[in-house]
Amino acid sequence: MRLLATITVVLVTVSGCGLFESEPGPPEITNDFLAKLASGDVQGAAGMTDNPNDAKETLEKFRGALKPEGLSTKVDQIRKNGELASEASVTFDWNLGKNRHWTYPTKFDVRQEGDTWKVHWAPSVAHPKLTPQQSVKLTELTPDPAPVLDRDGTPLLAPERVVSVLLVAKEAGDVGAVSKALADALGPLDKAITQQTITDGVGKTPEGQAYQVAALRDADYQSVKPKIYELPGVRFSSQTSLLAPSRNFGTQVLPAVRKLMENDIAGNAGFRVSTVDAQGTEVEELHSKAPEPAKAVNTALSRVIQAAAEDAVEPLTQPTILVAIQPSTGDILAVAQNDPADAQGALALTGRFPPGSTMKAVSALAAIQSGKVTADTPLPCPGKTTIDGRRIVPNSNEFDKGTIPLHSAFAFSCNTTFAQLAVDMPANLLPDAALSLGLGVDFDVAGLTTITGSVPPATDVVERAEDAFGQGKVLASPFGMALVSASIAKGSMPVPQLVRGKETKADKHPAAPPAASLEPVRAMMREVVESGTAPQLKPYGDVRGKTGTAQFGDGVHSHGWFMGYRGDLAFATLVLSGETSTPAVEVAARFLKAVP
Repeated sequence: MRLLATITVVLVTVSGCGLFESEPGPPEITNDFLAKLASGDVQGAAGMTDNPNDAKETLEKFRGALKPEGLSTKVDQIRKNGELASEASVTFDWNLGKNRHWTYPTKFDVRQEGDTWKVHWAPSVAHPKLTPQQSVKLTELTPDPAPVLDRDGTPLLAPERVVSVLLVAKEAGDVGAVSKALADALGPLDKAITQQTITDGVGKTPEGQAYQVAALRDADYQSVKPKIYELPGVRFSSQTSLLAPSRNFGTQVLPAVRKLMENDIAGNAGFRVSTVDAQGTEVEELHSKAPEPAKAVNTALSRVIQAAAEDAVEPLTQPTILVAIQPSTGDILAVAQNDPADAQGALALTGRFPPGSTMKAVSALAAIQSGKVTADTPLPCPGKTTIDGRRIVPNSNEFDKGTIPLHSAFAFSCNTTFAQLAVDMPANLLPDAALSLGLGVDFDVAGLTTITGSVPPATDVVERAEDAFGQGKVLASPFGMALVSASIAKGSMPVPQLVRGKETKADKHPAAPPAASLEPVRAMMREVVESGTAPQLKPYGDVRGKTGTAQFGDGVHSHGWFMGYRGDLAFATLVLSGETSTPAVEVAARFLKAVP
């Protein structure tokens, strides 16, 4: 038994010595070196070479220039080159991100030094054309972005050269004098640029860095270049950007489209890799891949209609909004706000305001749909009326029309008539009618955040009466009222669309209102223009619509509305604090005059 145990120990000992005395050879060294290099362990890889310091410096610069997301390596062959050396043929595949790859073969020797094998270091290990004192440089080749087009193929956003005007304080000398010269030249292009804003901006910029004074369209840059080009400390850089026809064009929709489609319009960037010397001068191109331009993005917008809408809202000093929708398709044709409205946010699409008497189009539909009245039913239109003994409802300036048909009460905008009609309405009648026209539907329009409005059921009689003429708790956005107009014109709710190929989702798909109930409403909306509250629109074709004045806050001031349609063009205008509907109707008149 003792002899057997001794033999066993000897065998294990001999076997163990054989395993641990066998040093890794060229295949193992090659694989280990490549694994460390691929993992980003530059120091570990360099330590496996016969010149760790040079290897580490070169590999760090190489990876630093490429900033790779990954590296894959493949050993193609290891061939003996005498007793003390082998040559490894390998393939590097650098993943440079954005679907960019740089793949090439290279070779290096693995040599034995004493009892160990090491990678013989030379810059050609990293790339066969890399020589001492050289590194590489990666340059991104960016394609011009694809244009964003309107429904007719006209550019809404097009590639254009943009020049950045930069100021480096430490190179400027007298910063105040340079700032004044820049402000004098650039101020006429952008009123926000003043000597003070420039000096303030420079003061907040870290020392040695450049402060961007302005980003100018190339045409604007060329116009001021003679005044600013030679100024001390002023530098320039340029790039191609997607720009609208003018600074304020489509501010509520085009930035959203750009953001939504930024990957689609950017195309696929190309790249080139070159060797550079110690001074950074390019020596030789190693690889290049041309950029791939993207395809144009098509939208439902109309540049002509958008321009007409913006020209229509621009003259007013109050925040003014216009939204236009094509009834047959739901295409969003225009979303326009003037500067005072832009300063308050996306009022056109998400602002919620009492719709005033524009709501009477919905109330008229609900009343006729109930079967209790027709357009010709005689109804009282007193100067004021009391609802449930609690609420006095007046007409504008308490006008009194006596007893008149419903269609005339609509045309004259009798609050008292519609308040009394609502008293006998079921709580859900007005909300249901509003929903059938899209008011209260929530849409997920690709690229946009939208709110149509809300018409809650009113069990309280006074509240129901106020809702009927657009006060109470009823709220609507200009987008929502444009959709109501489009639904009346079409006969059912169109689903709004903005970007071609991007489907809009709706949380509800309400049934269309009965055609027999809608037709009288359309006729009444025509009467508003023919002989009612919007005669300014008579020169512009078969326009149908409804004016609205909506009190807000403490009731001292009012917003002015108009919503309507002409043919396959539906729209809503809103003038905040317009006091009457007249400014909103005048906006509509300017708009319709400019639209073919």
